Amino acid sequence: MVPQRAGLHEGAPMSESDLRLTRAERDAAFARVEAFNMPNRVQVFRQAGTSLMIGRREAYRFWDVDGCEFYDFHLNGGTYNLGHRHPELVDIMRRALDVYDIGNHHLASDLRGRLAERLVASAGPEMELCLFAPGGGEANDIAIKSVRRATGKRRIISLAGGFHGRTGLSGAVGDPTNARIFLSDHPDELSVVPFDDVDAIERELLHGDVAGVIVEVIPATLGFPMPSPQYLKHVRALCDEHDVLLIADEVQTGLLRSGTLWSVAGYEVQPDVLVTGKGLGGGLYPVAAVVLNGRAGDWIRTDGWGYVSTSGGAELGACVALGVLDILERPETISAMQQVSAAFQTELQALAARYPLLEEVRQRGVIIGLKTTHPNGGRLLNRAAYERGLWAYAASFDTSVLQFKPGLLFPLADIPDVVGRLTSAIEAVQEIAS
Repeated sequence: MVPQRAGLHEGAPMSESDLRLTRAERDAAFARVEAFNMPNRVQVFRQAGTSLMIGRREAYRFWDVDGCEFYDFHLNGGTYNLGHRHPELVDIMRRALDVYDIGNHHLASDLRGRLAERLVASAGPEMELCLFAPGGGEANDIAIKSVRRATGKRRIISLAGGFHGRTGLSGAVGDPTNARIFLSDHPDELSVVPFDDVDAIERELLHGDVAGVIVEVIPATLGFPMPSPQYLKHVRALCDEHDVLLIADEVQTGLLRSGTLWSVAGYEVQPDVLVTGKGLGGGLYPVAAVVLNGRAGDWIRTDGWGYVSTSGGAELGACVALGVLDILERPETISAMQQVSAAFQTELQALAARYPLLEEVRQRGVIIGLKTTHPNGGRLLNRAAYERGLWAYAASFDTSVLQFKPGLLFPLADIPDVVGRLTSAIEAVQEIAS
């Protein structure tokens, strides 16, 4: 039996050393996770040569339990948009714990009301209402149910290679592979069309009974392919023509990562429903939200228990999320994001010109996908970067792409070091690929 580490269960403050494990402790920890929690994931990472258990974490770096340092360019899908344990958010959380808990989901909460008001105001003039969920998958479930109820229609159109979660309806739209495994796909109700193909959406709409179209504005798990400049405007126009509601899933692309608070706004499109999560909780407390216009959210006015969640909109999470929005709205945050985006754009384009392995640099703001010429180039870069202290993850639905995700506030002074590590990784993979 591995002894409990001092501080974690005894009430004493934890130190950096509390998160370091001896080799025996580390092996025992991996064995527990493999036996009782997520056996397949542990095995997959082990086979890929990228086994990792995070210990200390701070800003845009973390250290594994052996004490090895990594730059975090995965950010857990954007959860650590503002960095791990942002000091201001940690302070908000600590002070909130002196007063609040999750609250009571049946009762009114001033904190939830304030957060809902801020999100509604941020998402466009047509938005009126906001509901909270524990995570983005469940929030997308709410969005889909809402457009069905509003239109009285059932079918949903989504994009091939889209990822909207792994809960019920969210797991069945976009790529339906996982839903089929659990016998939860609904092919008669959920249609999938290619990304960036307006004609395919129009053909599906002509079949009728379509309640909504759900899109990731820039599909993350597909490797961040960029939509054509007018694509989303055409989708919006088709939805209006056929009395269909548009859902923008901003779980990975929102919260300033594209250069605007919501990426859909950068394409000058107003959705009927907007979904956010991940970074909204600052990496400290899970918070997701569904922002709806009057038509999509009208059911909320008459059916207060049409959706319930014990921890959705928890008051502790609302405290942190309000702090996140405060930080995102500051001019200095916007300026920092713009500088980080421009610096990486220059460096990555130079790498693409130098190394044939890099076929394309896909970028909007700090949303970046590195498309390679090798079918598994993203996975190969994942391992090579891992070996050089840089954690960035391959796109699951297109493993030729490495998702490369700087944080909004990434220090400019550290960019040369990151680029050096990435360059070394590219050189190693290019030698393998050739």
